[in-house]
Amino acid sequence: MSTPDLSRWTDPHVFDAGNPAAERSTRAVMWITAAMMVIEIVAGWWFNSMALLADGWHMSSHAFAIGLSAYAYSAARRHADDPRFAFGTWKIEILGGFASAMFLLGVAAMMVYASVERLFSPQPIHYQEAIIVAIVGLLVNIVCAAILGHAHHGHDHHHGHHGHEHDGHEHHHDLNLKSAYFHVIADAATSVLAILALVGGWFYGWSWLDPAMGIVGAVLVARWAKNLLRETGKVLLDREMDHPVVDEIREVIESADNPDEARVIDLHVWRVGKDAYACAVSIVTRSTTLTPEQVREQLRQHEEIVHATIEIHRCDSFDEIAARSGYCPSGS
Repeated sequence: MSTPDLSRWTDPHVFDAGNPAAERSTRAVMWITAAMMVIEIVAGWWFNSMALLADGWHMSSHAFAIGLSAYAYSAARRHADDPRFAFGTWKIEILGGFASAMFLLGVAAMMVYASVERLFSPQPIHYQEAIIVAIVGLLVNIVCAAILGHAHHGHDHHHGHHGHEHDGHEHHHDLNLKSAYFHVIADAATSVLAILALVGGWFYGWSWLDPAMGIVGAVLVARWAKNLLRETGKVLLDREMDHPVVDEIREVIESADNPDEARVIDLHVWRVGKDAYACAVSIVTRSTTLTPEQVREQLRQHEEIVHATIEIHRCDSFDEIAARSGYCPSGS
């Protein structure tokens, strides 16, 4: 007896196509940044500049974050067909961002400690040499931003041809790439602070400005880490029930012109890709003909819903609970 082909009844569990250009870009930026990180930390120690050291440590956090992004892309791609991942591997990217944010908080704490220590125990600084190294670091940040920006805009252009905004929803950018891109921008801002501190100390004798800018840089790192924790944590914990797509699912099923008078009694929605959501919905109706496939067809008007598990209860057999819940149409 031959095994029946059930493929037409099953859905693929790869909900995100990945971003090969971003993977290549993040890997290149990781190596560039790691090299500059070593130069800045060594130069900051050699020339006794806390602002330069702070920028180097911040760049280390940046290199670590970019490295996690590159690894996340690679791991998500390699395990895309692994059946152990029930809803695909996209969240590997998000987990990498969360781990990076935790690491950044530790780096910010070290930067504050070292800066405060330098405020109370000032040491002479070789300003001219330190400024040169800081400027080189800023230029490296600009190059890295250009590399990631090219991948970012190229990915958006691709979606502009193969996708569209739906019901006023904007396309969700690649969160992994976006976090790396804005981290480069934040790192560039810290480089600017280091240059300003060194120039102020060199020309005006404001030696306190160097460690003060180290503290300001630490605050920037901590704020970026906090925002990244909030965004990645929201995805990892499936806190998506405040997303507009939840109300849209209810509206589709409970629309006034729905002849089946269906009502949603239980709904769970979570994200499985940059622009992809899965849902599990329980419906009560007095219709004897409504099927899960009909509901699934109604939901297809929202392209971001890529997977739906649908449970239907009839009022005849579900009358008592439905009536108590106020969902069963009168007269059924």
